[in-house]
Order: sequence, then structure tokens, then C-alpha cells
Amino acid sequence: MTFSLMPLPFAKDALAPHMSEQTLDFHHGKHHKTYVDTLNKLIEGTPYEKAGLENIIKESHKNQDQTKIFNNAGQVWNHNFFWNCLSPKGGKPDSTVVQQIDKAFGNLSDFKTEFKKAATEQFGSGWAWLVLDEQGKLKITKTGNAENPLVQGQKALLTCDVWEHAYYLDYQNRRADMVQVFLDNLINWEFVAQNMDQTQARSAA
Repeated sequence: MTFSLMPLPFAKDALAPHMSEQTLDFHHGKHHKTYVDTLNKLIEGTPYEKAGLENIIKESHKNQDQTKIFNNAGQVWNHNFFWNCLSPKGGKPDSTVVQQIDKAFGNLSDFKTEFKKAATEQFGSGWAWLVLDEQGKLKITKTGNAENPLVQGQKALLTCDVWEHAYYLDYQNRRADMVQVFLDNLINWEFVAQNMDQTQARSAA
């Protein structure tokens, strides 16, 4: 299987001024593309050549000799997921999502505070996540580098990329400012709601 660079689900200038077209040119067109191209080269002629992306991530994570494959596969998946988490219509979640957030974190403001803390305290490169844990409870977590909830038995609902290449052109070293803008203006809450609905439907089946 040859992987392709996922098209952005919005125009490159659609997130401005919160995330610039220049940032997306570099982040999507160069960094994400490099992960895709490198992964395709690494899996050529290996048992992973015909595997799906999630299977590659889960299997290569178990083998220290396949760290390069894991890192690139993880970054492809993480970025695919991240682009879907963004929307020019970001703002407030619908009532169903709000109820779930209120139940888990007290209120939306407290959720944002906790999520921002996880994102800003992630040392070095990585990701902040809203997930459903193994018990089906909402949880905020963070991962370094290419790690993600897939290898922790969790269901990802939302992520924020805190690698420097995700924000440095727009925010320089002000990661906390970028995360706050993400929380207030860029979250695709419809995507979060869809992930919650899919998980609940599988649980009821």
C-alpha cells in the first residue's frame, strides 16, 4: 500500500489570522508530506507494505528495531487526525458534547484550562489529546514525538499539535498563546461529536 498526503479539509487561507497560509504551506506541504514520503520508502519490500496505517503503528510500536517506521507512521496518522480537528467555524461545542465535557471536567472553561496545561507542559515536541480511556471516560493526555492514543488503547477525540513547526511562524515561542487560540477559535467540534457518537454506537452494539 502506498500512502498519499491527505488533502486539507479547508482552504489554506481559511484559518487565518489564527493559523496562517504560510504555516499550513510548511506544516502540511513540507513536514506532513515528508512523513508520508519517508514512510512509503521505509515500508517498501517489508511485511508492512500491504498493511493499513493503524496496523503499522500498533505493530511497529512493539519493535524497537522499527522505530523509524513507527515515528513516520505515527506522524502521518497524527497529522491526518489533526487537520480534521481544525475548522474555520471553530467556537463552541453543541449541547451533547458540552454535557459530556461538563460531566468529566466541570465545565468548558475548566476543560480548556486543563487541556492548555497538558499542551504547554508537554516537554519538547508532541501532542495534547482529548481521549476516551479504556473505561470509556473522557481524559486529557499528552504524548511526545509520534506517540498517540492508538498505542495506549485509547480512542482519540481531539488533538493539538505542539511541535514547533505547527506554530513557530505565527507565534514564535508563544506556545501557550497558540493553544489558547486553538481552544477558542479553531476546534472542529462537529468532528469531536462524530468521534463520540461512533464510539457510543460501537459500545451499544
